[in-house]
Amino acid sequence: MDTHSRSEAASELLAAYDSREPIAPLTSTYDDLALEDAYAIQLQQIQELTSAGRTVKGHKVGLTSAAMQKMLGVKEPDYGHLLDDFFYLEHMPIPVDRFIQPRVEPEVAFVLKKPLRGPGVTVHEAIAAIDFVLPALELVDSRIRDWKIGLFDTIADNASSGAVVLGSTPTDLREVDLRLTGATLHRNGQVVGTGAGGAVLGSPINSLVWLANTVGARGITLEAGHVVLPGAVCAMVPVAAGDTFTATFAGLGSVTARFSSASSTSSSKE
Repeated sequence: MDTHSRSEAASELLAAYDSREPIAPLTSTYDDLALEDAYAIQLQQIQELTSAGRTVKGHKVGLTSAAMQKMLGVKEPDYGHLLDDFFYLEHMPIPVDRFIQPRVEPEVAFVLKKPLRGPGVTVHEAIAAIDFVLPALELVDSRIRDWKIGLFDTIADNASSGAVVLGSTPTDLREVDLRLTGATLHRNGQVVGTGAGGAVLGSPINSLVWLANTVGARGITLEAGHVVLPGAVCAMVPVAAGDTFTATFAGLGSVTARFSSASSTSSSKE
């Protein structure tokens, strides 16, 4: 893709955030869209949003399950940026009409105590950089119509990022084996998903290592204090106004997200 086409694609995605109107898959509009184009389109949006006053508060990793990779025909994950206005307080109402086609995923969140900069980050270095872990719910959303996404579509669309709800029970990494940590996702009191940390590239730590090395190769550092979402432990579930989701993690506690139809956000943002 040339520079003009990249800018055009970034503008289309940014406009979808404001209009709440999804767009056609970029892969159907731009025949020459490639991996580096997709990440360049993502980064251009982030640069425009941060220039307007928003800040990056972390990163997320997507496509970490074998099933999702097989579905999209890929062999590795992707990543996106978490911005300051993505974060909502648990139990406080989240307006569904802020999103286009939201879905929920339970995740273990890492909070970093020191920077990680790849390439070359090892498992022990990643572990040493983690301050604590939290139960989390990621609200994924797609600006691509009907979730008809390919790998390049979701990368360009900031890895289908939407929002994040963090739990309030920090746990030292030494107190839990994240590979074996089981999770149950409830929607309105009914079980809608189960999984374990091992579904995330064998261990969520592996996902953090992959992220640090992948973004490091692009000149990006995972900063101290930032949140990293390493990937979902079970399949995403659609969201509707009035829904309440709770994810419970063995050894980590629980986190709850409530969704409303009202678009008043002043009391719910962190």
